[in-house]
Amino acid sequence: MWSKNNPDGQKRSFIEEARRAQIIAAAVETIAEVGYPNASLARIARTAGISKGVISYHFAGKDELMDEAVKGIYTEIAESVVPRVLEQENACDMLRANVRGAAEYMLANPGRMATLAQIFTHARKEDGSPRYGTVEADALYEALEGLYREGQRSGEFRDFDVRVMAVTQQSAIDAMFAYWSAHPGHDLMAHAAELGELLVRATRAD
Repeated sequence: MWSKNNPDGQKRSFIEEARRAQIIAAAVETIAEVGYPNASLARIARTAGISKGVISYHFAGKDELMDEAVKGIYTEIAESVVPRVLEQENACDMLRANVRGAAEYMLANPGRMATLAQIFTHARKEDGSPRYGTVEADALYEALEGLYREGQRSGEFRDFDVRVMAVTQQSAIDAMFAYWSAHPGHDLMAHAAELGELLVRATRAD
């Protein structure tokens, strides 16, 4: 799904990659502005200043375009959060930094976060089930599991099921964004600090 290769195995050219990036950016902008249901390929093409046919040339359809948009936003989040986590000297501070970094990204990129929320709410598979569900979140859980395992190896964290904690943390971060979206005056960074401390207290060895 995420390959940079064409179906025939040939790598895309720089120009093709640039055009795809332009279309993905237009899709994110359009969904943030008008919502997923109203973000037709024709509407996205107008935002990008291209014809609908150009989108169809580069993407098999709206589903593939949404997959790439979701992947791109999550890649941005990781590139923003991970360096801040790795700067920390112990697992407890890494856990706090992970939650804080997610909140900082939310504050800096409300449009992208709104786009994710719209896609997750409205995108459906052929059978009508959500296109992005718990199974698709496994990569997020696995990344958090690595952080928890490191804390257990160092002796900072007690023994517990790392998948349970990973699911709990990601769910809490998702809920934090949803609450902030519904209550824009809510202090998101204070919320993140409290959440980070709760997770540390729930997991540390002492």
